[in-house]
Amino acid sequence: MHLGAFLTRGADIWLNNPRRPLEASGTSGMKAAMNGVPNLSILDGWWPEGCEHGVNGWKIGDPDPADDPFDEKDEMRVDRRDREILHNVLEREVLPAYHERARWVAIMRASIAMSQWKFSSDRMVQEYFARMYRAT
Repeated sequence: MHLGAFLTRGADIWLNNPRRPLEASGTSGMKAAMNGVPNLSILDGWWPEGCEHGVNGWKIGDPDPADDPFDEKDEMRVDRRDREILHNVLEREVLPAYHERARWVAIMRASIAMSQWKFSSDRMVQEYFARMYRAT
């Protein structure tokens, strides 16, 4: 946690925009969230489970099942679409929130709260026990 805090110190937002579905896992975004840095990311890796758009961070669009990440022509179309969505979210949502200090702090706190529970080993063990061992 100390090293994670050091690495994310000074970051206002964690931008992550790989091509879907090529996100490895997203642990850098989790580390940022646990240290109060809101994420702005495509919905891949861990972010579909963690994102509450505008509450604890922001998503860059929604995945389209028709997207083919291995088709060069489709890559260009998806990249163009995601770039436009990224610019819109930054301009219309992220920057206005950043300039409202109380709102930004609330988003930072929501990011910490979400990540420290949803992606904790305590939650994982409780869920695993409930699903696998608890008698129904």
